[in-house]
Amino acid sequence: MIHKVSVMDVRKRFGDLLNDVHYRHSTVLITKAGKPMGALIDIDLFEKIRLMTTEFHRMTEELAQAYADVDTEIAESEIQEALEESREQ
Repeated sequence: MIHKVSVMDVRKRFGDLLNDVHYRHSTVLITKAGKPMGALIDIDLFEKIRLMTTEFHRMTEELAQAYADVDTEIAESEIQEALEESREQ
């Protein structure tokens, strides 16, 4: 569950919020003047996001190397085909 909490409330209740995140796997959306500014998330979720980000960068670099010597129009055409096939599935 996501709880919206103002920066001021986070300052006052940080320990309690951290316990909610750790033990109840809650997510805290920190707001300032009603705008999202940050979040407190469970460490397991953080690790999953970190691993996904690392894998995304690895795959992006792999694609960049694979298409390094390919004409831009051909590369864009192949990417568009792959996107369309993916969407159909």
